Amino acid sequence: MEIKSAEFVMSNSDVAKCPKNLIPEYAFIGRSNVGKSSLINMLTSRKSLAKTSGRPGKTQLINHFLINKTWYLVDLPGYGYAKVSKSAKKTFQKFITQYFNLREQLVSAFVLVDIRHQPQPIDLEFMQWLGENGIPFSIIFTKADKLRPKAIENHVEDYKNILLETWEEMPKYFITSSSKDIGKEAVLKYIDDLNNNMKLD
Repeated sequence: MEIKSAEFVMSNSDVAKCPKNLIPEYAFIGRSNVGKSSLINMLTSRKSLAKTSGRPGKTQLINHFLINKTWYLVDLPGYGYAKVSKSAKKTFQKFITQYFNLREQLVSAFVLVDIRHQPQPIDLEFMQWLGENGIPFSIIFTKADKLRPKAIENHVEDYKNILLETWEEMPKYFITSSSKDIGKEAVLKYIDDLNNNMKLD
């Protein structure tokens, strides 16, 4: 898929105010220091579509971007480690939960995970919550340029071993690096395939 247009549509914290049209949506979410904004900018070939910051937790609203006039990329607030108040975190959690439970246009979520670290309970718990609520998702491992191939393989294997204790199969996953454009084509092709399959249905 070639992204020819990517435009910001709206930001809000009220799921009821999200776009009403039935355009397919793909939501990106992860811990607040996982490199989500950089990944979104890499996927869309826009340097500043999503705001990047040295301060984790900058995304604090549901952000809709219309891609190629045909699907929405949804940038959701990160979970964990954001330097915000407890009340703000509760607010984020509430509208993130509402988004996933109420948004019929959602085709799939992408859970971003920093490949440099061992499996983190907060990521595993969130994936478990998505599974229990019947929300389709894939895993995007970020910052792959920071590790050697063998280390990447080992860390992915660690996730597989843990997830397969309770899952029948490993969710689809992608290895990416925003600084090296690694994984861009694979992620976009996956979204394109899902969109095309919906048209066939």
